[in-house]
Amino acid sequence: MKKTLPCRFCGSPLEHTLVDLGVSPLANSYLTEERLNQMEPFFPLRAFVCGSCFLVQVPAYESPERIFGEYAYFSSYSESWLDHARNYTEMMMERYPIGVGGLVIEIASNDGYLLRNFREQGVNVLGIEPAKNVASAALQAGIPTIVEFFGTELANRLVREGKKAGLLIGNNVLAHVPGLNDFVAGMKVVLAPSGIITMEFPHLMRLIDENQFDTIYHEHFSYFSLITAEKVFASHGLVLFDVEELPTHGGSLRIYARNEDDTSKPVNERVRDLMDRERAYGLKDLDSYRSYGSRVREKKRDILDFLIRLKREGKTVVGYGAPAKGNTLLNYCGIRTDFIEYTVDRNPHKQGCFLPGSRIPVLAPEKIRETRPDYLLILPWNLKTEIMEQMDHIREWGGRFAVLVPEVEVFL
Repeated sequence: MKKTLPCRFCGSPLEHTLVDLGVSPLANSYLTEERLNQMEPFFPLRAFVCGSCFLVQVPAYESPERIFGEYAYFSSYSESWLDHARNYTEMMMERYPIGVGGLVIEIASNDGYLLRNFREQGVNVLGIEPAKNVASAALQAGIPTIVEFFGTELANRLVREGKKAGLLIGNNVLAHVPGLNDFVAGMKVVLAPSGIITMEFPHLMRLIDENQFDTIYHEHFSYFSLITAEKVFASHGLVLFDVEELPTHGGSLRIYARNEDDTSKPVNERVRDLMDRERAYGLKDLDSYRSYGSRVREKKRDILDFLIRLKREGKTVVGYGAPAKGNTLLNYCGIRTDFIEYTVDRNPHKQGCFLPGSRIPVLAPEKIRETRPDYLLILPWNLKTEIMEQMDHIREWGGRFAVLVPEVEVFL
């Protein structure tokens, strides 16, 4: 008899599938040339939806230590993301100024790209980043950083050391946490009595509505609606009092949370409005999730039809970017070097490596001008505007840009 997995939040049996993307390697497990002749592990990539709390989730096949101990993603290589961080800092300093002696803590602080903005404002900062190689870049930039995974154990230790957060930040980390309850409970522990939590994560409603299936991969353990996020935080004594809808990562939410006994921050009408829209969309109705898998399969056919046509016309196609979402797309659709000769990335930590599963080589962006491809396929489609500006020179030889998600589109 097949064993049913429990929901990582409420413990209910996971009996409903959102989408089955076959098998795939870990999306950030880039290969060196030496590893090309070795076995590469693949794991089932199947997203479930809990029938009780409606948390969408992927089972954890590897430990966080195995996935995030060394990490290839560095935030500082995206100009638009750096702008996003600066704008956030300015907004928060104006809206909720951190007082003298206050402390800003960021969980999953990466290379310190965000905290350096607060430090420049004279605010005390502390980063928490489990990836040693990424944390090293933050430490070299002068950002105090604890190289450890966050949870109640670390939170209690920080409190014993006299550290409580006036502002606690987590950008694109909530989805990366298999131990969801321990993580949120830890935020409650380390938050100052009148402190604020802000967290950003991809919005489940946008993922489903725009068929953004490539944002599903093993490193993303959970996918949140505001309805479900509110349940998770409330179960640990935290109240969501405001929410913003952001364009980042194809459509994200920024939630604002406080302690339940902090009555100085009333719940904003935006919270109620968005939850009403999610209910109207059907995010509390299992029937709304059941058709998603067939939509993804049809999208795969559209993508392959497009690439097959280009290759039959004798066109050369190369990629831009080596993002995790691109690896989901390539492996689910079975796209290898027979369709995409190589891809390029600004991150030197990825250059010289090969994409997991597809084995497509990752080169420096200068390779584009050397080979003059007909099509430049933008894998991090959420950054297409930034990338098209950076690579505008491909138009000199008639090159075209293309994206495959949310829709197959070509840009002249």
